[in-house]
Amino acid sequence: MGKRLSKQAIQRMPYYLQYLKTLWEDGRTEVSAPFLAERFGLTEIQVRKDLAAVSSVQGKPKVGFRLFSLIRDIEDVLGLKENHNAVVVGTGAMAQAFLSFKDSAGYGVSLKGVFDCNSEMIGKTIAGASVRDIRELEAFCAQENIQMGILAVPESVSQKMCDIMVKSGIKAIWNFVQIYLSVPEGVLVQNENMTASLALLFQHLKSEN
Repeated sequence: MGKRLSKQAIQRMPYYLQYLKTLWEDGRTEVSAPFLAERFGLTEIQVRKDLAAVSSVQGKPKVGFRLFSLIRDIEDVLGLKENHNAVVVGTGAMAQAFLSFKDSAGYGVSLKGVFDCNSEMIGKTIAGASVRDIRELEAFCAQENIQMGILAVPESVSQKMCDIMVKSGIKAIWNFVQIYLSVPEGVLVQNENMTASLALLFQHLKSEN
């Protein structure tokens, strides 16, 4: 391993992983690139390139890759073998959904706390977590070694909350606010834009009519 994956390859890995786990549960022990290529509508060359970039063991001709090893290698590449301490900033429906997600640790995330700037929410309990004042975030991040944050707040305060997260040492922000965030170099923002996703779906429906 050690090869640098493209953003597109990284985005394909979770889909490979989910399907490979299903195959393993069904009793299979090996999987080939042609088999996966057909399943995902990709070329064999692309799949071979993806798997070779993450697998610690070379695939065998006409046999493919050892399924168990491949699953572990992809989990390693995706960072799922260790939990990354994270906080949720916001207490709306999206934030509550994350806090209620009991299997987050299975995806490499260990939720350590929830923060908000709304005084009416501070002190309340959501999915077993007590809502803390956003002013406590910096000290909390230092104490709990927090480098990842999930942002789910109203647009009007999103940049302000983002700035506080960055000041608190958070280096990766999963942004569920439908707005562009400005961050300094060294901080990554992954945007989940519902409008953009819907636009792609609507465009497809339009082309089919």
